[in-house]
Amino acid sequence: MGAVNTAKSNREDRIPGEAKRILQSIASQWSDVIDPSALQVIPLKGAMTNEVYQIKWQTKTGETSRKVLVRIYGEGVDVFFDRKDEIRTFEFMSKNGQGPRLLGRFSNGRIEEFIHARTLSASDLRVPDISTLIAIKLKEFHDLDMPGPKKILLWDRVRNWLAAAKHLSPPEEAKTFHLGVLEDEITELEKRLSGDHQHVGFCHNDLQYGNIMMDEKTRSITIIDYEYASYNPVAYDIANHFCEMAADYHTDTPHILDFSKYPDIEERKKFLQAYLISSGHQPSDLEVKELDQDVEKYTLASHLHWGLWGIISEHVNVIDFDYTEYARQRFEQYWLRKTELLGSAGPVPDTYGMFDSKSKTAR
Repeated sequence: MGAVNTAKSNREDRIPGEAKRILQSIASQWSDVIDPSALQVIPLKGAMTNEVYQIKWQTKTGETSRKVLVRIYGEGVDVFFDRKDEIRTFEFMSKNGQGPRLLGRFSNGRIEEFIHARTLSASDLRVPDISTLIAIKLKEFHDLDMPGPKKILLWDRVRNWLAAAKHLSPPEEAKTFHLGVLEDEITELEKRLSGDHQHVGFCHNDLQYGNIMMDEKTRSITIIDYEYASYNPVAYDIANHFCEMAADYHTDTPHILDFSKYPDIEERKKFLQAYLISSGHQPSDLEVKELDQDVEKYTLASHLHWGLWGIISEHVNVIDFDYTEYARQRFEQYWLRKTELLGSAGPVPDTYGMFDSKSKTAR
């Protein structure tokens, strides 16, 4: 996930020796760098899958510095995605001018071009003109012709993650999160949400604010971090983006979600209109309404997806984040909204004290 600058700190010991050698080689090609071996290492806050660092070198002018980004892959997170696919996506995006260039690779990470743009904040997602720019960029992303099979990955992914969560969870945890009934829930969702009308595109699948950058001068948007990218229904990708408006990963409690911040119908309509219009097509009110209905239903898939991610992450990731509580809130939202969105009552399990949490709002 995305990352934002924290206080400067020299943490060169966090960078593997293999990566340091590549960094020095990169810097030695820049004639204005004073000392290629003098790395300033700045940890970037907000990443929940990898460790991310900005690397700086002092230049001879002293006014500016050279910068790159180092991404160290989180331990155990290969359960979430195929790293080879992610690298292939990264290289494709780079060649097509959609993201940072790949500068080097080492055994457990990579070095990327540093984009001179600012990472968005949680509040930026609610600014109407920025939201419109994101919608336009997301449509462009969805229309990319990524090489390889154009098969929907969502349902296989959540089933695989469910199997991993069951394997990793002690019996009491599996019971608490009702993992035993989720296979049926996934099957029902897939059946209810699939159909010929679904538009499938190349989706980011993790469009939180930390994965969106904006050049303040040109107002151009860059979408970064493609670990979870794959072909999926575009309504799912938009739904996931809307759900991310409940999050702020740069507070003292980054795991706490506030679903009162989920966009209302007017905000959603403006986003969807901008998304559809950007392809040169003037959508009817009915088209916008139908897409909104699909998006709303796909929020359920997003909650299951990231709820399972949270359970697995608690067992495999050492990053300081309360993954279990995050998972609990995502599952809470799933059960709160399922009846409303699917129009079927169905059995709702005892929600393990869900409604005592800060995420009580039923959005």
